[in-house]
Amino acid sequence: MSVPTDVPEPGAIVVLIGAPGAGKTRTGKRVAARLRVPFIDTDKRIVAEHGPIRRIFDEHGEARFRRLERDAVRRALTERAVVTLGGGAVLDPATREDLAGHRVVQLTVSPRAVEKRIAGGKRPLLKDGIGAWESLVAARQPVYDELADFTVDTSELSIDAVADRIVAWLRA
Repeated sequence: MSVPTDVPEPGAIVVLIGAPGAGKTRTGKRVAARLRVPFIDTDKRIVAEHGPIRRIFDEHGEARFRRLERDAVRRALTERAVVTLGGGAVLDPATREDLAGHRVVQLTVSPRAVEKRIAGGKRPLLKDGIGAWESLVAARQPVYDELADFTVDTSELSIDAVADRIVAWLRA
């Protein structure tokens, strides 16, 4: 499988956004493998450069994390890759502006399906469980919807099926 030919160079081939637990990282890896391009998870880059996200939140606060996130997103969008953003990255107006020049896929997931996915407490803003997730997603959903060129609900689909839909959309 090849990379779609109408994607401008340089820059991200496709950017995945959406709610925490929607499957952005796992899906992004599959899409990148199918397109034979690099995969970038901006949260993983932050962790590699600055340590665990929970620690950043605990020691420096959400504002510091968002500054680090903004920088990671800005850099990632310049690279020819499949890029996944953390759920809150789209809250930054500069990031929303940057996304205007890219193909953006939103992954959605139902509360019932995500409940198992978010168990374990690795996400600082979701430490209070499904109620916190629902509130967070309700607040962010208008931004996700505004930015998305294509949306896939991951609630009942395998990661492979989600990746296949995205690749088919990119090639259409």
